[in-house]
Amino acid sequence: MESTLEAERPAPDHLTRELLAPDEQAPYERLNEAGQLPALLLCDHASAFIPRALGSLGLDETQLARHIALDIGAADVTRRLAERLDAPALLCGFSRLIVDPNRTLDAPSLIPEVSDGVPVPGNRDLLPAARSARIATFHQRYHAEIELELDAMIARAGAPDAVALVSVHSFTPVMEGRERPWQVGILWNRDPRLPVPLIARLRALGLTVGDNEPYSGRHKHGYTVHRHAEPHGVPNVLIEVRQDLIDTHHGAEEWAVLLTSTLREVLAELWSGPER
Repeated sequence: MESTLEAERPAPDHLTRELLAPDEQAPYERLNEAGQLPALLLCDHASAFIPRALGSLGLDETQLARHIALDIGAADVTRRLAERLDAPALLCGFSRLIVDPNRTLDAPSLIPEVSDGVPVPGNRDLLPAARSARIATFHQRYHAEIELELDAMIARAGAPDAVALVSVHSFTPVMEGRERPWQVGILWNRDPRLPVPLIARLRALGLTVGDNEPYSGRHKHGYTVHRHAEPHGVPNVLIEVRQDLIDTHHGAEEWAVLLTSTLREVLAELWSGPER
């Protein structure tokens, strides 16, 4: 007998149809467009939304509420940061299970067939046309919006180093049976201007801070930052907060307050430095 998960797998005629219906949410959400701080906040894994055309990808509600579908607490922190910092923000409007916006197009985990040990039936054996439709409808539209916003911010500020890009994520307390001791991770590649002083300030508060932990910003985990900030020379950082610290509104507010103060200090120092 066919299993429930197999029965819910999208049928072949879903593969080339329009993926987003007119009444469904856009692939991105803009917040605080008139924000005065020239720092663009991003949240790549803000949503667990899956359009009707893709059904549930063969997963149940419990599975779609897990970290495999979104970064738990990250959107809540980003919304609060945008308000407290008076900064513009762009939140991704679709689940990473459809197509991961923080992955290169050739990454094996771009459209995962298995995520943290959970099979994703709706992602198995996709035809090239189906992959292309997901990339065009979600991945490309989200990144096009980031590009437009960042270009406009640089034009208004007059120089790339007068703007900043801050990407907000969250990570699980345990992965593959191993506990992760960090409360927050700061991911970065070649530009130390934001991450190095941010790490120092967070550690001075007594926090256990990962320097390119639990992931490394030098690998493909930070595709969004690599694609948008680095080519322009925009100061950037990817912040990962442990999910059990921000899975409630109270926790998200505490971390938004903490990150607001530290980011303000780091950005003020950056924009008032000798080179300015």
